[in-house]
Amino acid sequence: MGRIAGVTAAETRQRLLRAAAEVFAERGYDGTRVADIAAAAGVSNGALYAHFGSKAELLVAALGAHGRRRLADLFAADPDRPVPDLLLEIGRWLPQRRDARGYLIVEALVAARRDEDVARPMRDHVGESAGSMAALVRLAQDRGELDPALSPAALAHFCLLLSMGSALVTPDLHAVDDEEWAALLARVVGALTAPTSTPAPASEGSTAMNVRIDPERCQGHGRCHDLAPALFGEDEEGYGQALGDGVVPPDEQRAAHLAAANCPERAVELS
Repeated sequence: MGRIAGVTAAETRQRLLRAAAEVFAERGYDGTRVADIAAAAGVSNGALYAHFGSKAELLVAALGAHGRRRLADLFAADPDRPVPDLLLEIGRWLPQRRDARGYLIVEALVAARRDEDVARPMRDHVGESAGSMAALVRLAQDRGELDPALSPAALAHFCLLLSMGSALVTPDLHAVDDEEWAALLARVVGALTAPTSTPAPASEGSTAMNVRIDPERCQGHGRCHDLAPALFGEDEEGYGQALGDGVVPPDEQRAAHLAAANCPERAVELS
């Protein structure tokens, strides 16, 4: 068994990466031999080494090719979508169960602690991931979506910790209520957004606050409901609407301001 007739070098490489992702996910790094991956890909050991110098290199390459890239995929699909929206969507997914390939990062992290041959390419992989995340943060800051006072490197590191940690704490070990998790995420992401010029919350004894959503501006992101569920809901088509008569109780005024500050289209109006 050697090179497969009619298959290009690039196609052989992709076959090896798919096979590696599946075998590593099934058997773990320590339990996988190079011969196992070559056999799963239908090539010889020599053909494998023509593309990858070691099992460690193949693990990190498989992680880069078949690990979770949901954020990059979402951004590529809609580059104009507000970055805080992307963070919220990714965040809601973090506690969910993943397929076997979704846990490749666990195998790589564990192996990197014991094997310097894995640690070296993993440092490069994590560095590239952090760099891409920091670049996305800078873009959001330039667009006025995230607070310019935040360190892109620190926020990127924070996101990496959440992402990688979520692969370790699976739903089997500890689960969280979806709505409670979404509400917490909305608060966290809301705290990262750029300051706005919305009026300060009313002081005690001041006149009542009212809130409404401009239906011409609302795009149905749902961030107002996430941040202030007592004030906002959704209509039959999934667009936001103020609940009741739009009067905001004093203890909900901070949430109203947070919702207004975090609406990408500025559809939430306070008066």
